[in-house]
Amino acid sequence: MLIEPVFSEGQIPLSEYPRPQFRRDSYLPLNGQWDYAFSPSAEVPKKYDGKIVVPYSPESSLSGVGRQLRADEVLHYRRFFELPEGFNRGRVLINFGACDQCCKVLLNGREAGRHEGGYLPFTLDITELIEGGVNELCVIVTDDASSHIYGRGKQSYASGGIWYTAISGLWQSVWLESVPEVYLTGLKLFPDGLNSTLSLYCRTEGGEGLIDYAVYDGDRRIAFMRGVKSGQRCTLDVSECLPWSPESPQLYKIVIACGADRAESYFGLRSFTVAEREGKRCFCINGRPVFHSGLLDQGYWGEGIYTPSSNREMYDCLKGVKALGFNMLRKHIKVEPLLWYYYCDVLGILVWQDMLNGGAPYKKLRLNLGPFIDLRLNDRDYKSMGRDDALSRKQYMAEAEGTIDSLFNCVSLCLWTLFNEGWGQFDSLAVCGHMRALDPTRYFDHASGWQDMGGGDVCSRHVYFKKVRLKNDGRRVLALTEFGGYSFSEKGRKKAFSYRKFASAEDYMAALERLYTRQILPAVKEQGLAATVYTQLSDVEEEVNGIFTPDWRCKGPKETFRRINDSLYRAFGEVFGS
Repeated sequence: MLIEPVFSEGQIPLSEYPRPQFRRDSYLPLNGQWDYAFSPSAEVPKKYDGKIVVPYSPESSLSGVGRQLRADEVLHYRRFFELPEGFNRGRVLINFGACDQCCKVLLNGREAGRHEGGYLPFTLDITELIEGGVNELCVIVTDDASSHIYGRGKQSYASGGIWYTAISGLWQSVWLESVPEVYLTGLKLFPDGLNSTLSLYCRTEGGEGLIDYAVYDGDRRIAFMRGVKSGQRCTLDVSECLPWSPESPQLYKIVIACGADRAESYFGLRSFTVAEREGKRCFCINGRPVFHSGLLDQGYWGEGIYTPSSNREMYDCLKGVKALGFNMLRKHIKVEPLLWYYYCDVLGILVWQDMLNGGAPYKKLRLNLGPFIDLRLNDRDYKSMGRDDALSRKQYMAEAEGTIDSLFNCVSLCLWTLFNEGWGQFDSLAVCGHMRALDPTRYFDHASGWQDMGGGDVCSRHVYFKKVRLKNDGRRVLALTEFGGYSFSEKGRKKAFSYRKFASAEDYMAALERLYTRQILPAVKEQGLAATVYTQLSDVEEEVNGIFTPDWRCKGPKETFRRINDSLYRAFGEVFGS
């Protein structure tokens, strides 16, 4: 079953239901105008500075504020709401898509809960704090983008080059739902495309209850199981389902019910495995070798910075990627809203997901040397790697585990990148083993670019400034996980960063095609190169090496990109027999 997303029209920004893989009918969006104030104190202010549009960070122009939250300041949010008649079914939950970096939530002056980490969703039960009539909701935020403790992605107070504007506060949707006293939570899906089965489990909160599962192709039920205990894993025969792949992204609806609670999800029938041909390894979907031709995606959205102007913008961006013949995106040290992954599932775009980088400031000498020499330092030397703070290492593990938990059911997500270019890297082999135990269904790139400790499923190389020369180690899938970074001169631009500049758009496209034809294609044929990640999807602030502009205009002819990708897929097929 192929799915076309539905987009909402109205005054509330990003009002589409934000959790597509665990959807309930109960939904009250809280996006829109809130009161805000910058303050030196965590005490709730008596007077607010003005209005901010949630879920846009105050640093963005779309928020209506356009001001940086400093590390020594506190950002206060406030809004009022009333529950519609009949909304409360027993328990009331408030959901936050993400809040950067640490926050405390108050309802009617009483604390509802706290959260640390700027990228992952969290839910609070506010039933006991709800009052009849108008309720006052306050969120109190602190954020230090230079902190050694928390994951920060590309955020920097000194933006420029490959580092971008730091954001803060509420940058994903906020919404209410109501559930019965005993309700469903914690759905986990394990599709097996090799054996045409779907294993799954869900849990109940607030008491025990038996759970029913059903799989639908449209309105036709094709598999079901009744009366399963909370947390008990069961397996359904879904042999009637067509397999999911980038070429044919078939998705099927799942209905989960327990007593008065009901939720909907979906899945795609696929398995990610590795195959070997004459000493070379490649990625497979449902046993079929598939070349991954991708782009590095920083996850920045122009005027919204971390947040798109609309969910349609996200979807249209991804459609543009697919139209050029690419079948993969590497989401670079950022976690997107869940709808972004849903759109990838719908369109058939494979996702490589980076974990969040952190640790002490990165040494400039090491950053500058990385592209030229093969750095292999001891990543158990915490001080040298900028991870001598035990709390920093603990927070990395918590955020990485949370990322796996949050995105586990995403159909298109096939690979986890644990560390990038040694930034805050530590104990990478042990970390890889720990994370693989949490998710044995996907691939792992334990150290992307350099600082390779010989682990994971991927021999992962970044090549800039020099010719692409790769050697297959015979043990792992050979992948060029960053390369390119080309740009061309544009009139009126004063500050611009890229890895190689050309005088015109015509020279740029000619050089890009030569790069693929003369360096990438031979690596596929001779070394079994099985995946590529071109830098990058779009221009971001000063970094202008995107194949799209910030407003999603492609810098070259669509036919050229399709021709490049088609040649990669053909060459790969000759080597691996796909």
